[in-house]
Amino acid sequence: MGQHLELEGRVAVVAGGTGGIGAATARLLADLGAQVAVGFNKGAAAAQELAASLVGGLDRHTTVHMAMDDTATLNAAAVSVEGRYGRCDVLVNAAGFTDSIPHRDLDRLDDAIFDRIMVANVRGPFACIRAFTPLMRRTGDATVVNVSSISGFTGSGSNIAYCASKAALDTMGMSLARVLGPEIRVLSVSPAAVNTGFVPGRDHATLRKVADTTPLKKIVEPGDVARTILACITHLTAATGTVIVIDGGRHL
Repeated sequence: MGQHLELEGRVAVVAGGTGGIGAATARLLADLGAQVAVGFNKGAAAAQELAASLVGGLDRHTTVHMAMDDTATLNAAAVSVEGRYGRCDVLVNAAGFTDSIPHRDLDRLDDAIFDRIMVANVRGPFACIRAFTPLMRRTGDATVVNVSSISGFTGSGSNIAYCASKAALDTMGMSLARVLGPEIRVLSVSPAAVNTGFVPGRDHATLRKVADTTPLKKIVEPGDVARTILACITHLTAATGTVIVIDGGRHL
């Protein structure tokens, strides 16, 4: 795939780059010629290992500290990317947080967990976009892809606050698309249950059971989401402010 080099000369920043979806996205974008900055919070070693393993290694790719609950790190990441590459063509917000809490258990979803989810999944992506907007505007053709969830419009998911956070992320994307165009497009990619370790306690058997209830009966893999993100960058060039659903038909 790498020989096509569809993204040659472009720079992509992947917040949450060491997670399942983030890592798959970083690999795919690098395979197609992009220079990738792998964003991490606590997994510095994992980010370094991933960046080194990408096509071109550390001569082409780098790592940046991007904590969604610490805006200073996001601002510093933008400065770092500008210093190394001088541009940012793609920003993928794949970082996030959730916890498995039954919707009926209102007391267990306490204020601290609720606030942590909203900061990680809404304020953090906004602060990240804000930090990189000046750098992205310079390219004249940049793309922001927020990794959302069908929880944002179905109201079902790992907990009520997570559902609320993804609805907020999608609505925020609409607002940002209005004000950042035409230089920057903003899209949401919304999977359902993905075969990663993101949701605590969700194993492969659970994913299989869920997939069997969908029209495609397919477990959504990180690569499926990564290819959808790629399509947002390279093919859906007339789209902005919208949600692309990649869930095997689970929302039906």
